[in-house]
Amino acid sequence: MHPNGYSRTLVGGLFLVGCAIGTPVCVAFSPTTLAVAPPPLLLANPFRASIDEAPYLVSEKYDGVRALWDGRALRFRSGRPIPAPAWFLNRLPDQPLDGELWLGRGQFDALSGLVRSARADNDQWRQVRYMIFELPGADGSFGERAARINRIVHATSWSQLVAIKQERLESKAALEQLLEKTVAAGGEGLMLHLASAPYATGRSDVLVKLKPQHDAEAVVIAHRAGRGKYAGMLGALRLQGADGRPFWIGSGFSDAQRRDPPPIGGAVTYRFRDITPGGQPRFASFLRAHADF
Repeated sequence: MHPNGYSRTLVGGLFLVGCAIGTPVCVAFSPTTLAVAPPPLLLANPFRASIDEAPYLVSEKYDGVRALWDGRALRFRSGRPIPAPAWFLNRLPDQPLDGELWLGRGQFDALSGLVRSARADNDQWRQVRYMIFELPGADGSFGERAARINRIVHATSWSQLVAIKQERLESKAALEQLLEKTVAAGGEGLMLHLASAPYATGRSDVLVKLKPQHDAEAVVIAHRAGRGKYAGMLGALRLQGADGRPFWIGSGFSDAQRRDPPPIGGAVTYRFRDITPGGQPRFASFLRAHADF
């Protein structure tokens, strides 16, 4: 049950949405009806112990909102336009860019609210940095593109456009030390990008993420009503992961999120410790709703 008095139920693979409690009239949608097809992007695999860190360039994993600039428009990963103020867009170069809009460590919720707002808050937008890590469609290896990003940012000479620092590490011990230092300072983790890789899209070991816990994305397919202190609010989300297997998560939500949960058909990120022999995420908890649905 949604807090507004409507039920959202999964029946036979369909979502029954907008069903007022006590009435029989519902509208059914399939997951593919509600989903918005994203543009092709490079996505990260989880880091594995068997991966050799030597061929990679390493950077911090920023807890921001993915943003793609095509030289004319700034868009979410869904392809929908980001309502950034004109003065912000006018400072961006003609070169297509891929990166994260970022307010600072631990500021994701504030950033998410800002970029969803149809009315740009100029004072808040002046605190947003566009952290660049890729040049979509550009030639050369990632190491060469990273050097080019530095030149583009330097030529722009604007403090809100930032080239993400990329560095090589000599050993797994150095990688673990950098991870520990980054997390202790409030960072999420690290990203490793294969230095020799041409520009690519899709999910592969060209890009891997290293975090104290795993995380993954899923689609909301149902809500379960809360009980006790959560009566009238969300109790748990039914999610469907990339492998098609559904599962419930009931932890990690703030009271505000339980009162206004992520919508059915919306994308969320959850974190988990490992995978059970049955393929279910172990100790899964909600991390965030995507700002780009």
